[in-house]
Amino acid sequence: MTLARLAALHGVATSYSPSPDHTVQASEAAVVAALAALDVDASTPEAVRDAVAARERALRERLLPPTVVLWTDTDTDAPPEGPARDGAKPTPPETPEALTSLPPGTRLTVETEDEGPLIDLTGITGTGNSENNASTAASPALPLGIHRLQATTPHGTTAEAHLVVAPHRAPAPPPRTYGFLVQLYSLLSRHSWGMGDLGDLAELASWSGRALGAGFVQVNPLHAAVPTPPGGAGDPSPYRPSSRRFPDPVHLRVEAVPEFAHLKGEARERVGACLERAAELRAAVLREGALIDRDAVWELKSAALELIRDVPLGPGRCAAYSDFLAEHGEALEDHATWYALAERYGPDWHAWPRPLQDPASPETARARNELMDRVDFHERLAWLTDEQLAAAQRAARDAGMPVGLIHDLAVGVHPDGADAWAQRRHFAAGMSTGAPPDAFNAHGQDWGLPPWRPDRLAESGYAPFRALLRATLRHAGAVRVDHVMGLFRLWWVPTGRTPVDGTYVRYDAEAMLAVLALEAHRAGALVIGEDLGTVEPGVREALRERGVLGTSVLWFERDWDGDGLPLPPERWRADCLATATTHDLPSTAARVTGAHVRLRHDLGLLTRPLAAERAEAAADVREWLALISRLGLLPGGAGREEDEVRAVHRFLLATPARMVGVWLPDTVGDRRPQNLPGTWDQYPNWRLPVADAAGRPVTLEDLVAAPRLHALLDVFEALRPHPPRTR
Repeated sequence: MTLARLAALHGVATSYSPSPDHTVQASEAAVVAALAALDVDASTPEAVRDAVAARERALRERLLPPTVVLWTDTDTDAPPEGPARDGAKPTPPETPEALTSLPPGTRLTVETEDEGPLIDLTGITGTGNSENNASTAASPALPLGIHRLQATTPHGTTAEAHLVVAPHRAPAPPPRTYGFLVQLYSLLSRHSWGMGDLGDLAELASWSGRALGAGFVQVNPLHAAVPTPPGGAGDPSPYRPSSRRFPDPVHLRVEAVPEFAHLKGEARERVGACLERAAELRAAVLREGALIDRDAVWELKSAALELIRDVPLGPGRCAAYSDFLAEHGEALEDHATWYALAERYGPDWHAWPRPLQDPASPETARARNELMDRVDFHERLAWLTDEQLAAAQRAARDAGMPVGLIHDLAVGVHPDGADAWAQRRHFAAGMSTGAPPDAFNAHGQDWGLPPWRPDRLAESGYAPFRALLRATLRHAGAVRVDHVMGLFRLWWVPTGRTPVDGTYVRYDAEAMLAVLALEAHRAGALVIGEDLGTVEPGVREALRERGVLGTSVLWFERDWDGDGLPLPPERWRADCLATATTHDLPSTAARVTGAHVRLRHDLGLLTRPLAAERAEAAADVREWLALISRLGLLPGGAGREEDEVRAVHRFLLATPARMVGVWLPDTVGDRRPQNLPGTWDQYPNWRLPVADAAGRPVTLEDLVAAPRLHALLDVFEALRPHPPRTR
């Protein structure tokens, strides 16, 4: 009875391959720690032996796994035109392996999620009696959804499981479209309170859809952040949120809250003072070169929102708020309770009084009642933010965008935040997600995000994942899933250890993809997977089979299995969002000028002499521009930065990519990355406004009139829908 056998039984890897010809053994300590996080004792040889025997016995005696997936052939090939109905054209499902191995004569029944009449599913398994042993084609068509499946053997043994009935693929994208990628906080307008907000997002979507024929706007995660403790500094990263389930009210356009118009007397004067201070924050960023200060913005907005909350809601608004509370129920109450408790005890729930560390404890219930006024305030903020998110997506679709907003789903949450507290049983204690050492980072990565437990997810029918997707897709035309490979496996790092000391833990990718396809279908939304970096064999193929688009960044698209040269456009995949850069990479202007190398040198991040790094970066750019020139996409020849940036985007259009994304800072020549991986306080990550080539901040109003933007967007003229001619 070896540790490797026990690990395999629980989906814990004992080795991994950073490249096809290289295998690395995981440390025994990492494997033991991962098993311990799954409540499996592997501390001694005797414990390993007992655990193997127990697991094999449980699997042998198990009639059904916790979750079973049925894929249907429901049509999802049409572009999204709004939420799809679950009852649309279902056809008999493919029979899962979990059901074909049931004992002969086993009866299967399904109770659908809408609690309709039981459906007899016995025929699809081939295990029923001769009269009931129908083929799959003759079996009843199940509605899409998450149902309850019950199996009963001839001997009276019963078992229940969650049954995920999912469309074969997520919705398909439009024939071809392009759009913008932007970090919302960086897009300031003349109305912003020191950082971009949902009003700015609605304006950008409406303008780019109507004036430029853009099909989408992709934004950074808008998840709720961990509040900053008094006297402390907040974490500005949108990829380490307190909650992925609810949006952050810091993105609210305060003046767009309906009750703002009804402020009177002293309350109006105090909010007016907030507006004046907000104008100073905006001016400091736009004219004085200050960094975006999220904490200062939130201090002003929260003060104003406290005053606005005292304005009574009208009958219709009150009914809408009540509906929102009823729709989100316990999840919203837990979320708001965490924020109310964080105001009193600080934002690390591990440091709270022990009874309050359990969201279901009687002490927490009493504290919730005592803090009901604060709980209501945070519930109100979630509602107001949801309303403005809906308005932004509505503005995008009204502007003719076939997709609209693309929301970004971060890979995890802060260990001290609201989700980790409210869903603590679903997270692996003492573990953090990250990445193993590879060609890009010899030390590996620790993202500081607790991973979900695959066993608890399966037992719940993937309830937390379903709820998360539903919330993310609520006002979206698409979702970008950060590190989509995490649906298959995640690198678990024991707390206090380095990333080198981690190991991979597997998830049921089929179930995760089924839930993803189901929720995308219900929302009528696309799914884009961020699949950059090291990807294990078979993952991209599995994602493509289920309609999940990939992410292709020009500078990484080389013939890695051949000569290593830039990949010609005809060899790019079609099912992807193709871009020239991302928020974690240099802008296109920085890339073609080599400014990104100088930046890393100035920050002391280079591991080789500056001259060597510059030469390598320049050679990379030359190879790409040579290919682009041979294709006739750089008519004036290399040498002028703006021409080269346009040529790069012409190349993207020469690929078969269904979606092409333009990094919004590229439209004005910004040379600064929004995030520089490997830095913390050395560089102002997540705090820079969109700026021009000289580093001068550019407002939304200035951006839409920028000649450089329109010269670049002329490249996309062929993708713009032209209005019909009038007679």
